[in-house]
Formats: sequence, structure tokens, C-alpha cells
Amino acid sequence: MAKKAKLDKKLYEAEMTRLQTELVEMQEWVKATGARLVVIFEGRDAAGKGGAIKRITEYLNPRVARIVALPAPTERQKSQWYFQRYIEHLPAAGEIRLFDRSWYNRGGVEKVMGYCTPEEHVRWLRQVPTFERMLIDDGIMLRKYWFSVSDHEQEKRFRSRMTDPMRRWKLSPTDLESLTRWEDYSRAKDEMFVHTDVPGNRWNVVEAEDKKRARINMIAHLLDSVPYEHVSRPPIEFPERPESTGYRRTARSLQNEVPDHASELVKNGIGHKYVDPEDEDEPKKKKKKKKDKQHADAEAHDPQAAEAAAPAPASGPESATGETAADQEQPPQDAPGADTTAAEAPVSEAPAAEASKPATRRRTTASTTRSRTSTRRPRAASTKADEPQPDADQPS
Repeated sequence: MAKKAKLDKKLYEAEMTRLQTELVEMQEWVKATGARLVVIFEGRDAAGKGGAIKRITEYLNPRVARIVALPAPTERQKSQWYFQRYIEHLPAAGEIRLFDRSWYNRGGVEKVMGYCTPEEHVRWLRQVPTFERMLIDDGIMLRKYWFSVSDHEQEKRFRSRMTDPMRRWKLSPTDLESLTRWEDYSRAKDEMFVHTDVPGNRWNVVEAEDKKRARINMIAHLLDSVPYEHVSRPPIEFPERPESTGYRRTARSLQNEVPDHASELVKNGIGHKYVDPEDEDEPKKKKKKKKDKQHADAEAHDPQAAEAAAPAPASGPESATGETAADQEQPPQDAPGADTTAAEAPVSEAPAAEASKPATRRRTTASTTRSRTSTRRPRAASTKADEPQPDADQPS
């Protein structure tokens, strides 16, 4: 499949704002109807799961939509039924739960890294479809998303995180180990899909080579899969503020206020803006786009200057009189609407001996042609058809 161009930033931001507005509408419907929604985010390391979750929850009520990102199990949890520690995080009525990794750890990292025995993995494969069927039968809306990324793109993101202070914490020894076990993870994922990608509870695969495209596609699909409707809210009326009863505020000198760091910014200016290296375009491409835009703006502002800066066209075949095709294509000087402002300009006479010389090939640029055209005098109007006309290249 051909690699798609990265999504335009302005288009991405506009569509993301629209989708986030719809997510708020969906949240209100979930809250009003008592629905329960579970969204599972799985996939390769550095595939963009966390970024998608962040955009989903940006404007949602944290009491309604919560992120579930569990740490490694404790010794006590290891002795429990495998699904037990996840059950306590399932939603109640009117709640949304977003699982950043889930009980599918056993089908991926635990199997590949040897954190579970082969017997425990086989038992998990047998139980997980039944467990999820129980959730669906009980009325929970279950949505499963797998974020897919190529090995080349994953390595590129890992390397950027090694030098990015804002994302260095995301890079763990287990993440780096996945680079050397790429095919092991692929086989584990394929086996997991065979048992868990079943009718009525399918996996939704998100192509995540471009993180912006992945977020837009995933959120749009989630909204389409939930049958939410607009919930009318009662109008809000602001109460009138009552009259003062004589309260006086405590003196500011008695309070421990934080320093005015904002004033220092205004005084000294701001530093460099942080740019996510995983979202940044290639520098060469950005430079080329900027150059093309400047050329287009200059052409729109001054078309004649852009035409003069353009390369001169190659001269065509000459006629028997030595004129090129550019000369022959000029309109007749006595044609209606012809420019006669330069008619009175002096015209230098060519030596008579030069007329007898054979025509030689010469180059004529667009600027030379325009210059010759502006200095030619128009033919004098004649009242007699048989009256000889003066030579256009000689003064009348």
C-alpha cells in the first residue's frame, strides 16, 4: 500500500475540534441514559495509543470518562484470577472507561517476554472470548482498537524519544526489547486475533504511520459505532448577586502569594516553542514549500516581474528576412488598438550596406522583441490603395 502524505495541520486541527465536540455530546448521552462504554487501546509500542486517548479525554468530564492504565501486577494480584484486577475498573451506569493496555497484555508482552507460562497463555486464549461475551451480554458497549505501525516508523519514534526530554520517560527497557523481537510480537498478535477477532466483537485496526490520521480515523469510527443522540439540557439562569453585608478582604500582605512569573515572561520574552519531533515534517520539505509559496505570492503581486524573471523562450526558425518566429507573431502596428504611445520615438537608420548582407541567425529574447515593437512607427494611413507605403524600418 502506497504511503499517504501527512495530514495538513490546519485541516487536522479543524476536524479534531469538530470530533471533540461530538465526543462531549456522546458523553452527555452516556450520562443521561446510564450507558456503559469500554474502549480498549492495544497495539505496538510507540504506535500512538496514548496520543489518541489524550485527544479523546481533553474536553470530557474526568468523573465520567476515566483512563485505566494499570502498572505491573503485584504478588497478590498474580495469585488472583487473571481478569480480576481489571473487573474493578469496569464502568458503572453513565460512565466511560478507556483502557490504555488491558487484559490483552497476556496475549502480547507477557507471552513474548516470558511473564506467563505457556499453560497460562493457552487458558487465557480460551477464556477471553467468553469473558468479553459476558460483558457484552450484560449491556456494556465494548470497542477494541489495535494501533498498527511499521518497524521502521517504530524505530524512528524510539530514537526521537531518546533525545526528547518530554518523552524520554516513555522509553523503557521492555520497549527497546521489542525491536529485537518484532516477529515474535507479530506471531503473538496473529494468534490472539484468531481467537478474539470474532463476529459481534471485532478488532478495529488503526493504521498509525501518521499519528494525526490515526487519531482522526479512530475517533470518527468510535463516534459512528456508538448510537448516541443529542441530549437537550435545561437552560441555565444566573442568580442575582446579593447586596454586600460589609465583608472586607484579608490584606494581601498576610497571604503567601506565588511569584509573578508571567510578568517576567512579558519582560524577557518567551523561549523556543516545543515541537513534537514525531509530528514534525521533514526540514527539506518544509523549506521547499516555503520557497514555492514565496514565488506564488510574488507572482500574484507582480505578474510582470515574475514574467521577466522567468527563463527566456528559445528562438524559433528565422524567416528569409532574418526575423524569428517571435518577430513574426507580433500584431500589425496599424491594427486597431495597437499601442502608438512610442510612435514619436526616434528610430535609428540601419546602414544601407547592411541591407545587402545575407541574413544571419540571431537570438531574440522576449524583452528584445518587446523593445523592437515599442520603437516601430505605425504605417501612415493612405487614401489610395495603390499608393506605395513607406518602409516600416525607415523613417517616413
